[in-house]
Amino acid sequence: MTTSTRDADTPAAHTAKTEANPAADAGRNQCLQLRGRLAASRVVLAAALAVAVLAGGLMLFGAYRLTSDESAQNHALTDREATEEVSGEVGDALAKVFSYTPDGVRATELDARRLLRGEAATQYRRLYGQLRKRVTEQKLTLTTRVVHTGVVSLDDHRARLLVFLDQTSTRDGDQPSTAAAQLAVTAERRGGEWRIVRLAAR
Repeated sequence: MTTSTRDADTPAAHTAKTEANPAADAGRNQCLQLRGRLAASRVVLAAALAVAVLAGGLMLFGAYRLTSDESAQNHALTDREATEEVSGEVGDALAKVFSYTPDGVRATELDARRLLRGEAATQYRRLYGQLRKRVTEQKLTLTTRVVHTGVVSLDDHRARLLVFLDQTSTRDGDQPSTAAAQLAVTAERRGGEWRIVRLAAR
């Protein structure tokens, strides 16, 4: 019995205990490292989820903006068929009301009554009333051609356009002269057809 106790207290026994401790410490260190890695992985996963949620929220917000912004309500940006329709009808109307011949004064007036409304009709009557007599007496002819039509804004009932025109005028016996014109036009849809309600030179 005495011998066993002494053996337990010998340097060899202390050395065995000392050699067993590093293994335990290494195990504890590995556990701590594993826990740290798991915690780091959880942080990374949480961050990734947060980014995904944020990105999804931004996409939803962007979709909402696209449908709610005024730009989304502007058919000139989204509806090619409607844009071409208003461009064609307004362009044809301008070519008719701003073209005349000495023998076609009455026809031009009838076209203006049909195609112009509101402020545009009032302006035109005032202008054409002053010009009508000269057209007949001096044998004036004016031909208007639409060069380009840009639709600025468009909804189901109203459109604003910028129209570029070439106008060729002739007087009996004189050489023809050509001039360019630019008009800001407001049109409204009435009875399924576009009618010009406002004209302004640019």
